[in-house]
Amino acid sequence: MYTPPAFRDDDRASLLATMRATRLATLVTATADGPLATPLPLLLDESEGEHGVIYGHVARANPHWRAPPLGEGLAIFMGADAYVTPSWYATKAETGKVVPTWNYVAVHAHGPVEFFHDADRLLDAVTRLTLLHERPRAQPWAVGDAPPEFVAAQLRGIVGVRMPITRLEGKRKLSQNRNEADRAGVAAGLAASERPSDRAVAALIPA
Repeated sequence: MYTPPAFRDDDRASLLATMRATRLATLVTATADGPLATPLPLLLDESEGEHGVIYGHVARANPHWRAPPLGEGLAIFMGADAYVTPSWYATKAETGKVVPTWNYVAVHAHGPVEFFHDADRLLDAVTRLTLLHERPRAQPWAVGDAPPEFVAAQLRGIVGVRMPITRLEGKRKLSQNRNEADRAGVAAGLAASERPSDRAVAALIPA
């Protein structure tokens, strides 16, 4: 990921927070037939390995798991993002030398990808992933709420994914390269937007 120094995020806590907050990531692997990419909800196990381990699953009908990965895989976690109009910059009124851009937060996790079929491992991964997303609900659904034979049949229709993280890259492109007045204009403009994602970016713009 191209990351100018002003936008680089090397803070582990920040990187992991972005990964935890991203509800849908993208798993990418290089194969002999070209790159393959699958959008997936992924679980980050921070207690396992040096940098954590990512778990998920794909449909057995998805050809992604059948193609042996060449080298490491890549999991892309996109955080909040927003279009930035030049009209928000104080510099526009001063010189007119401004252009549109996009602000965003992203984390790229690299590591070897393993696809697995073991039923017990699959059940553990599915149970933990379900708990992650059901926990905030008033009446959480649990895998154990479904009949065991039904769950077993569903597990036969998926293939697990495990990726130990070897390297993390973080980027927070949040107008850090603009002056204070321009940043204030961007923050105010995004905060006034009807888009929740715009308002989320507004809160991240440095003062």
